[in-house]
Amino acid sequence: MDIKELLNRTDRFAAAAGCRITEVDAHHAVAEMTVTEMHLNGGNVCQGGALFTLADLAIAALMNYGGQLTFGISSSLMFVSSARLGDTLRAEAVSVTDHHKIPAVEVRVSNQEGRLICHVTGMGYRKNASIQ
Repeated sequence: MDIKELLNRTDRFAAAAGCRITEVDAHHAVAEMTVTEMHLNGGNVCQGGALFTLADLAIAALMNYGGQLTFGISSSLMFVSSARLGDTLRAEAVSVTDHHKIPAVEVRVSNQEGRLICHVTGMGYRKNASIQ
């Protein structure tokens, strides 16, 4: 089973939030979701945790692509603009460094018009274990 199928099946939190990996290879990963009523906060825009969940799924796909179990150890999120009800969001993760123990990834989350919603950076820790 490839990493896309595996994480789409086993990352139950991301799946429940409507997030899904659509592309992944050794250099980038993409996760997508559509903003629904359940994603909205009190200000009637997409809640930050939903945006982070989407970005985190893309990070997980890229960092675990090689099959070695990798967990996030640090993330930073910068909100740039608001996502609104009905927006289709795309989180594209690219590798900054593919260190054998501490990989780093950068993610841009944008809407269907290509407008940047948030920017996320993440670092992981590779365990001496297989993800499968």
